[in-house]
Amino acid sequence: MKDYDKMRLCSLAAEAQRSAYSPYSGYKVGAAIITDDGSIYTGCNIENAAYGPTVCAERVAIFKAVSDGKRNFRAIAVAGGDLSNGAPPCGVCRQVMNEFCTEDFEILIVKGQGKAFDSFTLGELLPHSFKLN
Repeated sequence: MKDYDKMRLCSLAAEAQRSAYSPYSGYKVGAAIITDDGSIYTGCNIENAAYGPTVCAERVAIFKAVSDGKRNFRAIAVAGGDLSNGAPPCGVCRQVMNEFCTEDFEILIVKGQGKAFDSFTLGELLPHSFKLN
């Protein structure tokens, strides 16, 4: 993916962050994932008073895509907090990514007030993972 396309994905993640429902933590997260056919799905974190039913932005984006029949993904951008230092996906989200993505799947961590990003592969963020296959 070209840097221009990566920045667009980061921008969409930052935009999705604005829709987050986080009255308990106050920590808003947005995500945007791109499929191999170029479709983009966004998601935001949605909290619940019971905490257990809370869902992360990354999983919302992935589940929206999967529910539309998409199974092949190229990259995801994650925008969390005040965007100063970035917010990497939690372990649960990494495992969900591992269900649908390869080790070289790119994870963009939005930072620098949304003007920059760090890039990692899923293999870097989830070493020694387990899969059905």
